[in-house]
Amino acid sequence: MAVYREDFAVESHRSKELLLITDEVENVLRNSGIKAGICLVYTPHTTAAISINEAADPDVRQDMILGFNRLSPNSVQYSHKEGNSPAHLLASLIGPSESIPIIDGKLDLGVWQGIYFCEFDGPRVRKVYVQVLG
Repeated sequence: MAVYREDFAVESHRSKELLLITDEVENVLRNSGIKAGICLVYTPHTTAAISINEAADPDVRQDMILGFNRLSPNSVQYSHKEGNSPAHLLASLIGPSESIPIIDGKLDLGVWQGIYFCEFDGPRVRKVYVQVLG
């Protein structure tokens, strides 16, 4: 089994933001030379997540942020003193990783799908780990 790993940073500019990282992940896959297997995309942060969703219409990102704000509002009285409990909740709901099949050296995403880094406690510079298994 071949294993290749490469990391990159993403920078958010708002408190909640969905950053499209599909191109960066595809670059890592190309660098790996692996043609068939699984690509794991992971973030090691407790207030961020990785998600796959529609990438064709930028309105989807705005709608998702609206939905996230309704799911985990800042107006609730949380116990966590740091003040970012809504971000922790959203990160747990979405999850820190996605696994994508690799076929013929390409990510086997749906026609409209893209990979997102979901920032819930920005702005920040964050890490994304991509591990390709072939």
